[in-house]
Amino acid sequence: MSTAIDNAPYAAFHRRLALACSGGPMLDGYILSVVGVALIGMKPELGLSTGAVSLIGAAALAGMFVGGAVFGVLTDKIGREVMYTADLLVMLACSVASFWVTEVWAIVALRLLLGMAVAADYPIATSLLAEWLPVKHRGRLLGQQIIAWYAGSVLAYVVGYVCIQLGGQDSWRWLLASPAVLCVFFMLVRRGSPESPLWLARNGRGAEAVELVREHLGAEVTVQDLLAGEPSGGERLDTGSLRVLFSARYRRRTLFCGLFFLCQVAPLFAMLTFGPAILGAFGLPGGTVMDTLGTGLISLVFLVGCFPALRAIDTRGRRPVIVWSFALMIVPLAFLGVWPTAPALLALTALCAYAFLCGGPNVLDWTYPNELFPTSVRATAVGFATSVSRIGAAVGTYLLPLSLTGLGIGPTMLIAAGLTALGLLVSALWAEETRGVGLQQAAADIPGARSPRGERTPEPARA
Repeated sequence: MSTAIDNAPYAAFHRRLALACSGGPMLDGYILSVVGVALIGMKPELGLSTGAVSLIGAAALAGMFVGGAVFGVLTDKIGREVMYTADLLVMLACSVASFWVTEVWAIVALRLLLGMAVAADYPIATSLLAEWLPVKHRGRLLGQQIIAWYAGSVLAYVVGYVCIQLGGQDSWRWLLASPAVLCVFFMLVRRGSPESPLWLARNGRGAEAVELVREHLGAEVTVQDLLAGEPSGGERLDTGSLRVLFSARYRRRTLFCGLFFLCQVAPLFAMLTFGPAILGAFGLPGGTVMDTLGTGLISLVFLVGCFPALRAIDTRGRRPVIVWSFALMIVPLAFLGVWPTAPALLALTALCAYAFLCGGPNVLDWTYPNELFPTSVRATAVGFATSVSRIGAAVGTYLLPLSLTGLGIGPTMLIAAGLTALGLLVSALWAEETRGVGLQQAAADIPGARSPRGERTPEPARA
């Protein structure tokens, strides 16, 4: 990537763009978490069965699987800016429509569409942000997008608590409609956000790219500068091609990004969606306040754990952070699995420890896929990784209440520990180090792959 972008001073433009791009993650965290609180009132009023509750909880995640796979490809083909506001309009419409639902199928359909729109935002916003960021700030600002996710989750439980206290369980309709407020806010923030100069340069719009860099960074560049490091000639990659992701050159990276993401979020989403039920299984008083506040506390700890991880990925590196985080995350889950009758306060403490340790993989969810793939398939890679992760999250969210009923809390926690152990194995084998490396250089340096001269690039250093 052009040194004008890699070495640009961090400015107000970057801060505003990072805020604008955080809208998707924040809405995702809010939308997926607020339904857990809304179900408290929704279940008795609509007479929902356990299967219906599971379906409602998993619907948005299933939509994210479709949205990530489809819109990641479109983002690489037609540009980052085109759908930057359209997905927020869809979220706004679905949220408002949720206020009037009376049937389970309507709730499921709306949340499926919400999930598709949220997943569309990830490849759009994170690839756009990555392609504007200076190298020294790339890890931190991409990692901060997940902080927006947890901020949205915490906000959902705060709003849920306030609504329950003021309006009782009947306020669930207002909770389902409340994401509309965030949609309007981020639509205003995103006004005037520019297209990616790297995408423009690669797609025959070099003059526009050069002008955008001059306007927003105050730097003079050429089209050749912006294309430096991009595959060319016989190596040129098909834009937005899933086939490229599974080529010999990128297959390992594709599997790594999808699998570590899946192993991290499957237990996480199930925990946040059905947190009150999990805490109730450990003996925390159920109802409308204690279990909601307990789940809100866990969400807050998920958020807090991201801050030291953000610093660590820039001081210690991406690879050691993800490997050691997965290793330590296994401990509290295994503890709760072995001791399912642990006192409620101890169980809450263990779940908070797990939430804190999740910070490492959390801040790398979108950092790794954006850094490991070139401009031509960057959004496609982000969308694919998001889709794979949501398969696990949707299955986990659907099965968790059934597992709590059929197997009990102990085996459920052991299953979560086993999935986390798989994330450790994938990271130990395939995680690479991209700290301090230019964006296009990181995407081009394939460990073990042959260079154009027939030489082999070195394998990443092990933690």
